[in-house]
Amino acid sequence: MTRLTLAIDATGGDFGPCVTVPAALQALASYSHLNLLLVGTPDDITPLLAKADSSLLGRLQVIPAESVIASDARPSQAIRSSHGSSMRVALELVKEGRAQACISAGNTGALMGLAKLLIKPLNGIERPALMTVLPHQQRGKTVVLDLGANVDSDSDMLVQFAVMGAVIAEEVLAIPNPRVALLNIGQEETKGLESVRAAASTLKASAQINYIGYLEGNDLLTGKTDVLVCDGFVGNVTLKTMEGVVRMFLSLLKSSGEGKKQPWWLKLLGRWIQKRLAQRFGHINPDQYNGACLLGLRGIVIKSHGAANQRAFAVAIEQAEQAVRRQVLERIATRLDAVLARSDKA
Repeated sequence: MTRLTLAIDATGGDFGPCVTVPAALQALASYSHLNLLLVGTPDDITPLLAKADSSLLGRLQVIPAESVIASDARPSQAIRSSHGSSMRVALELVKEGRAQACISAGNTGALMGLAKLLIKPLNGIERPALMTVLPHQQRGKTVVLDLGANVDSDSDMLVQFAVMGAVIAEEVLAIPNPRVALLNIGQEETKGLESVRAAASTLKASAQINYIGYLEGNDLLTGKTDVLVCDGFVGNVTLKTMEGVVRMFLSLLKSSGEGKKQPWWLKLLGRWIQKRLAQRFGHINPDQYNGACLLGLRGIVIKSHGAANQRAFAVAIEQAEQAVRRQVLERIATRLDAVLARSDKA
């Protein structure tokens, strides 16, 4: 298999190298064709590599960076003072062609701004959107965007998000003629913000998009649509609320009955029920789908949760590997050119 090189912002996120470095070693052990560039302060990274297998270290290189962008920094200020930061250096590696993708758990606003500045959006895309693929209760998957890259999105941006989401659903998830819906506060056509209603009008008139109307938040995991579109504020709140509920549910499965005296048969029954429920719902564990792709750029950029643990960050690295290997960028660019060209003629 062709060698792939990924750049990792090793000092970004809430936990920095103590999570990103072990996750990087885990990814190297899983993918023999993978090379990784760890960007950050060598003094923080090198000690965590001391016990690593030499065969893995041969496919890993530490790229020095002078600073890290704080998670709570204002994006505009962070971008102005970003020279020499681990996030910027990682993105520059993609821009220069030394890496095929970048993964960061750092400041979302700064990552968005720097990626747009350095890597540039695709033709026809005003602003990139954070996209992830969520599992739903029918054992399929739903493309959801935007998840926080754009707090305010006008109707044109929502339409662009819909086009990109449909491309991902069709080209990557192999869903023919994917259903596209807008997230709204009701299913009636008169409800919602003006930007959402205007986007609905445009999508309804487009022959290239299989638009099915509005869906409410309780339909997020039902599988009623293949692509769910919203602005970044709504998407971020929706996703994090869902993840909090799922984590609470899964923790209750693990802790149910702990510390209580129970008959042996009741304990056995409880463990069997917990196992069955974990098998049924374990696929919606947020750690298994960590990593949102900053969609609409001329390069692959993956945003990990800032509080991701080693397992979750390794999943984000895996998403970057898959995006490069499946040539997601090339497929999106080709389809966007065709779809937006047809939309213009229409």
